[in-house]
Amino acid sequence: MTITQLPVPVNPSALPAPSGYSHGTLAGNTLYLGGQTALDADLRIVPGGIVAQFRQAFGNLLTVLAEAGGIPADLVSITIYLTDIPDYQAHGKEIGRVWRELAGPVYPAMAGIGTTALWQPEAMIEILGAAVIPADRLVTPPR
Repeated sequence: MTITQLPVPVNPSALPAPSGYSHGTLAGNTLYLGGQTALDADLRIVPGGIVAQFRQAFGNLLTVLAEAGGIPADLVSITIYLTDIPDYQAHGKEIGRVWRELAGPVYPAMAGIGTTALWQPEAMIEILGAAVIPADRLVTPPR
């Protein structure tokens, strides 16, 4: 596999088609994962509170990662933007179980940041990150 240094957009067909952004950008073997909220395939934020929104947003991020050949162990950094930090903290054990279910016991460098609002008014969480994917698994999408 030849690794290109030119940035390549990564937009899985399983996620809503982006307009004016990319779900991810691959540069070399580093994948920059754009912010994912809890949007479902119908472009609606999933109901059910912070745990359900974490599951959807993190699942969306992992979908982008997989599109480039990555696995959760390739994640090197995650930033979580939250509109209600105390709510996230109150559900930390449940969120931790969802993390381990989706990603296993791998925890990259992480930050949680409080914010007053996200792009979709009903979104409570947005997750972005970065991953370094080994060349033997790297999938470079067509331009």
